[in-house]
Amino acid sequence: MKPDLLLANIGQIATLADHSEAPKKGAQMNEVSIIEDGAIAIKDGKIIAVGPTNEILSEISSDPVLPTLEFPGMLATPGFIDSHTHLVFGGSRERDFAMKLAGKTYLEILEAGGGILNTLRSTRAASVNELVANAFSYAEGTLNMGSTTIEAKSGYGLNTENELKMLKTIEILREKLPIDFVSTFMGAHAVPPEFEGKTDSYVDLVIDEMIPAVKKSGYAEFCDVFCEQGVFSIEQSRRILTAAKQNGMKLKVHADEIVQLGGASLAAEVGAVSADHLLMASDDGLEEMLKAGTIATLLPATAFSLNTEYANARKMIEMGLPVALATDFNPNCANESLFFTIALSCYKMRMTPREALSAVTINAAHALDRGATHGSIEAGKAADIVILDCPNPEYLTWRFGANLVHTVISNGQVIHSRLGP
Repeated sequence: MKPDLLLANIGQIATLADHSEAPKKGAQMNEVSIIEDGAIAIKDGKIIAVGPTNEILSEISSDPVLPTLEFPGMLATPGFIDSHTHLVFGGSRERDFAMKLAGKTYLEILEAGGGILNTLRSTRAASVNELVANAFSYAEGTLNMGSTTIEAKSGYGLNTENELKMLKTIEILREKLPIDFVSTFMGAHAVPPEFEGKTDSYVDLVIDEMIPAVKKSGYAEFCDVFCEQGVFSIEQSRRILTAAKQNGMKLKVHADEIVQLGGASLAAEVGAVSADHLLMASDDGLEEMLKAGTIATLLPATAFSLNTEYANARKMIEMGLPVALATDFNPNCANESLFFTIALSCYKMRMTPREALSAVTINAAHALDRGATHGSIEAGKAADIVILDCPNPEYLTWRFGANLVHTVISNGQVIHSRLGP
């Protein structure tokens, strides 16, 4: 064995192994498969061997192409996977914060012309280059905090031209940053002002014009819908998701975030890969997701930003529902850090640090239909690895305000490293 790159004498490796075919559930989420004093051999962007350092060294026939990197006392994990973001948008939304502090709800801010509609105006006015510059900055911040795969949605253009502009921005980001991006079309994020009072007509536009145009472009892998009271009803969401599925897209659903509308049940019914938010999901809806194999992607920073109750992660895990975590980076929740997300999941949703680590790696990979290639440190998988300056998974929540990233490796390349030992 002659690797391109060898990582050796790593204090602990949390491999998250043996769950490439299906996400972790229940007690499995607390098992992260630790190797003490471990090593990882990498070749051609793939992991070719992982195990105790002495065993891996005995299998190497000649020196690696690059100098061996050593990380004593540190923790290696799979690259973090941020499986739910709204990375691309124009402008910013700090003025909405004043309304939030004054006690306005999310839907009240939306009705006052803030929220999504504020961002809509800025996004429509922005050029592709402006959107790329903004999104590059946000993605770079996320990368520096350990994310090697980022899902990014459209949804602030709300017409065919501007939705395609947003998706094109994500395509350009793929060329500019050495990490993986997953594109999601979300033309059904809100009803634009020109369709006020005519939601069914806007749904027709999404189905008859936007989805075919997105399919032709090849820009989006997933379709998502904001299934929520005052936005898109269950039936309207079902129509959009069914059309997207017929056009070859995989499905996600913003479900039961603000009221218990039945989005979790809909996600299960249409075979969505994940249902996201779920703060108000019913027990029946969660049971239907469990039977359908739909992953629960929880976004605690959104609850923090909205100052609302948090999703009941403990109940979901104990019932055997696979849970993923994501930042939900967006103009209303400008959270680039999965460290902050992990901390909130433990402090506010009663998850353990090891469950949270499972939720931002292998389960997040499955939430993007990438469990076979990403999310764990195993031979044959993409060499996406984060070296953290901490001794064990529990340390992640003890230092909850810190960026613990020492080195980020994406597809076998060191793309970020902190100065110092």
